[in-house]
Amino acid sequence: MHGFEGNTYWIIGASEGLGRALAEALSHEGAHLVLSARNVPRLEEICENLPNARAVPFDVTDLDAVCRAVDEVGTFDGLVYNAGTYDPINTADWNTKSALAISDVNYTGALRVLGETVPGLIQEGRGDITLIGSLAGYHGLPNAISYGSSKAALISLAETMRHDLAGTGVTIRIVNPGFIKTRLTDKNSFKMPMLMTPEDAADRVVRAMSRRRFRTDFPAPFSWLMRLIDYLPDILVYRGK
Repeated sequence: MHGFEGNTYWIIGASEGLGRALAEALSHEGAHLVLSARNVPRLEEICENLPNARAVPFDVTDLDAVCRAVDEVGTFDGLVYNAGTYDPINTADWNTKSALAISDVNYTGALRVLGETVPGLIQEGRGDITLIGSLAGYHGLPNAISYGSSKAALISLAETMRHDLAGTGVTIRIVNPGFIKTRLTDKNSFKMPMLMTPEDAADRVVRAMSRRRFRTDFPAPFSWLMRLIDYLPDILVYRGK
């Protein structure tokens, strides 16, 4: 089991939803926190209510800002990349600006952050990295232009890092939640199966972080169904399409 008490965790994407709930859950476990997002007032509000928490606001789409944040944060024990954005986009109503913005936060932002932190962790021979993906990354879904593909890319990135970091002392894991009740999922007009509260999802993420298991998908059985789709013949998956 991985101990949290007294260790410093840097949560990127900590101002809303799962990130905020995760900050509260890790604080309850005795962790010291560095909280990042673009919303400065919200970060300051969270830090005021949590012991041993400080805010380092920045934008993951700005490489210079990422570099400054890495310098300001300094040494940390664990990093959680939870930065994410979402808009429902159908292919027939393609919105290039929105699609690029989603990809830039969800995936390319992770490349910027990891590129500026992982080499140092490898040199130190220690560190714990958690990437927050999504069950939507396992299969193409309707109205998910950019969001689904960005999460699929994040899963692939984690899998590659799992290979490359073997024996370095740096732990990498991917956590793929289903639907979480947030301001982002409030944009959906369809019924979301097994919708979770941010607090429930955060508890599951903390449990995943306490183990060395590489991949955690939840909630079951919805996660099992999403993984099963890839094993079904296309004629069934796209029937009538």
